[in-house]
Amino acid sequence: MKIAIIALLFAASALAQDPSTLATAACGQTNAAFKVKLDDTEHTVALPEAGKALIYFIHDAGTSAVFAYPTTKLGVDGAWVGANHSNSYFAVSVEPGEHHVCARLQSSLVDDRSEFVHFTAQAGKTYFYRTRLVMSRTVELLELEQIDSDQGRYLISVYPLSVWKAKK
Repeated sequence: MKIAIIALLFAASALAQDPSTLATAACGQTNAAFKVKLDDTEHTVALPEAGKALIYFIHDAGTSAVFAYPTTKLGVDGAWVGANHSNSYFAVSVEPGEHHVCARLQSSLVDDRSEFVHFTAQAGKTYFYRTRLVMSRTVELLELEQIDSDQGRYLISVYPLSVWKAKK
């Protein structure tokens, strides 16, 4: 009986937390904005730093016609770590352990779209995450998914590096 009461108390406290606050804790500050330039020089996949994991964030626009295409901001554990625009990628180094990732559109033309994932990073491992914006006349959907390392390496070989900086 005591176990059931304790379990009920834990469940009640979890339900009392605002789920949108929990999910958005993976993102950075709401008003942050980034300017992105693309570096078209040849790129290869790097090795993680000793004792760390490496995450590649790749945006796959699905087209080369990207006039007025929105920028995608990416956050890890409550801080923005970079941004992609059009077909592009960047990498970030993280400590081993559980991490919460946020992808959010930076656009005044498209409604706010956010996606969230969490994963456990292992030292010495490389992870590849792809974002895609799927649009039709009635639907705008941002996707964030972990992809196979072969697909990630291929996209990095054909897409430019995203060189971003925060707008002031």
